[in-house]
Amino acid sequence: MQLGAHMSIAGGVHLALERAAEIQMTACQIFTKNDRQWVAKPLDPDNIRRFREQREALGFNRAAIISHASYLINLASPDDLLWHKSMEAFQDELERCRLLDVPYLVVHPGAHVGSGTEVGVRRVAAALDAIHHALPDNQTMTLLETTAGQGTTLGASFDEIAAIMAITRDQELVGVCLDTCHVFAAGYDLREPEGYATTMESFDRSIGLERLRAIHVNDSKHPAGSRKDRHQHIGQGEIGLEGFRSVVNDPRLRSVPALLETEKGDNGEHDVRNLATLRGLIGHATPEVAPTS
Repeated sequence: MQLGAHMSIAGGVHLALERAAEIQMTACQIFTKNDRQWVAKPLDPDNIRRFREQREALGFNRAAIISHASYLINLASPDDLLWHKSMEAFQDELERCRLLDVPYLVVHPGAHVGSGTEVGVRRVAAALDAIHHALPDNQTMTLLETTAGQGTTLGASFDEIAAIMAITRDQELVGVCLDTCHVFAAGYDLREPEGYATTMESFDRSIGLERLRAIHVNDSKHPAGSRKDRHQHIGQGEIGLEGFRSVVNDPRLRSVPALLETEKGDNGEHDVRNLATLRGLIGHATPEVAPTS
């Protein structure tokens, strides 16, 4: 399995790849701009060139490099001003991915803010359709991320994700990113092999495993069904090691990049420990989890 983490782009987007390679990652997730700002200056042409060159030089598989969209974006918003602002921001992020040749862009489906699930679902699909129409040459696939279901956020159930995808015109441009913490918090049990199998059968039935293009591997600080999105280090949360053993040994997921979004600590030492824990689960007995604090 291609394992990595979300990495900082401080100093230039190409440096995220260098940081990932330094600790033997084979996958990497980045922001292409400040995720807490609506507008960012254009990508520097030299940084674009260096990013593409470093990806090749460091041996990263193109499909293992993923971008994550700004958390400000809400494609489900019933407020027209925020909806259009979100569409413009997401279109810009897709353009940035095109320049960097990044094949996947993860986005949270958004929140319906009281307008109702059905309205929110239609709103997201309409936004994606409008964006794809505005970018006829776009090749970057949007990955709708599963959510924990806090408040009015969409995507806590596989059926909600499937509903968005079903009414989106450009089916080949929409896939899914499964976050282990989020689905667990939403009520899908991953702790034991039986629960994992049931969860993945449900995913396959509703969405189709062939549309799963990325996984966020995060343990959960809160119990199953809590609807609370709080990431924990691998094996130190409520999912536990057995759940992640199922993930990393699932032959259907061998080509799917798995990315950590846990606290990094000083100099990324938590990433190193979490990756070692995940690698130790592949085809082996349960390892002891190195303490991270």
